[in-house]
Amino acid sequence: MKKTTLHDLYEKEGQSPWYDNLCRPVTDLIPLIESGVRGVTSNPAIFQKAISTSSAYNDQFRELVQSGKEIESAYWELVVKDIQDACKLFEPIYDQTDGADGYVSVEVSPRLADDTTNTIEAAKWLHQWVDRPNVYIKIPATAACIPSIKEVIALGISVNVTLIFSIARYEAVIDAYLDGLEASELSDLSRVTSVASFFVSRVDTLVDKMLEKIGSPQALNLRGKAANAQAALAYQLYQKKFSGPRWEALAKKGAKKQRLLWASTSVKNPAYPDTLYVAPLIGPNTVSTMPDQALQAFLDHGSVGRTIDSNVSEAEGIYSALEHLGIDWSYVGSQLELEGVDSFKKSFDSLLDSLQEKANSLKLVSL
Repeated sequence: MKKTTLHDLYEKEGQSPWYDNLCRPVTDLIPLIESGVRGVTSNPAIFQKAISTSSAYNDQFRELVQSGKEIESAYWELVVKDIQDACKLFEPIYDQTDGADGYVSVEVSPRLADDTTNTIEAAKWLHQWVDRPNVYIKIPATAACIPSIKEVIALGISVNVTLIFSIARYEAVIDAYLDGLEASELSDLSRVTSVASFFVSRVDTLVDKMLEKIGSPQALNLRGKAANAQAALAYQLYQKKFSGPRWEALAKKGAKKQRLLWASTSVKNPAYPDTLYVAPLIGPNTVSTMPDQALQAFLDHGSVGRTIDSNVSEAEGIYSALEHLGIDWSYVGSQLELEGVDSFKKSFDSLLDSLQEKANSLKLVSL
């Protein structure tokens, strides 16, 4: 198998390329794994697209409906099967890296984004049901779910924290991970791992609109720069928080650093280069999860080199220039979080509606 830029990304720079998509047949992942993909992320929007546009789920869904399953239970049966099948494909990577890589992520119901207790219960239930060592339970970084993350980590369940849009919330996520590790009763912490999914392209989508409204040459000149500047500062925070006495005490018990994962890496503005949210964010002990478009672009013409901290002062300059122009980073973070949670809820609800329609037509056929 010939080496690709994805192999180089991992072997030379220590960044794991993951694939931000999952659908049947799950064996379609095999050529991607051969080309260097080391993990998979899924979310309610990905499953909505997979299940509503493919006939590959019909047989299992028909059996579930005929055996009297409720629609939402049937949905989870379909999802868990895909997650288990994908976990099996990535297990060799998980084993080779001693549990550091080769994960498949599945998200708790987006309806629970404001429910601390039920998020904890859903994470326990999903973790138990999937029952694979290399599953990540995805929990959103909403204010209500930060305490859930601490509890779930303390229970020894590995977590992908999703929908992080600001530095302040990212720091709360790191603290929840550290608090959870400290509260854990496990003598060996090496089996509990986590990634923090920091979203990029959506930040530019919102900030660019705000800059266009301001309209000055300086504002227009900063378009397409906010997301990567904020990401570079997030990496600085990662390095700071995962060093020093507090972290060293946990590392002695086997704890692994919570890796930063760059999410939302597809380019939404066709005027921007198609690897804009991959190439400038390369650095050790990070993950980049890419949907098809970004993955194929990087495979085709991506260049590999450590870029995430190659120009921190420039990132700081962009971040504060945006503040001076009146861009409120906390507004950006909370607005994007609201939109993110809302869009996943809509995907989830619309998929359940289309499954209900499918079930109704199956019942008519069987009458």
